Amino acid sequence: MTTPSTTVIPVETHVDTPEGAPVLTSTAVLDAPIAAVHRACVEADLLVRWWGPQELTSRVERWEPQAGGSWRIVHVAPSGDEYGFHGVFHSVTDTQVVWTFEFEGAPGNVSLQTITLEDLGDGTTKVVDQAVFQTEFARDMMADTGARDFAPT
Repeated sequence: MTTPSTTVIPVETHVDTPEGAPVLTSTAVLDAPIAAVHRACVEADLLVRWWGPQELTSRVERWEPQAGGSWRIVHVAPSGDEYGFHGVFHSVTDTQVVWTFEFEGAPGNVSLQTITLEDLGDGTTKVVDQAVFQTEFARDMMADTGARDFAPT
């Protein structure tokens, strides 16, 4: 499956990279009910609509959103260049998804990502996406190559 990304426009968003901690946390309030946001996090055909830069398409090669399941997504640039990402799901519930995340262009730099959803009761959903990296340097590299631009996830 290859699908171009589309923009998610949060009602509000904030990205935090605290000094002294290898953590990147993005928080957003989305104008969508929690069930729809959850589906957009765990259903591959919905995920690729918002995951990553708009100018790239996303090809899902593996997507098993259950504890122990693996995933691999490849971004394809208009030039034909490809950028692979993969990981393993650790937990998937109605309000939280925990997975590892590794950019294949920087092998061995694995982060643990936790996406937590909160129903705000008015048809909006708070999304907290926390990624814990091995080092602050690895966190900053991810933040500087797009993570800040594509919050909440």
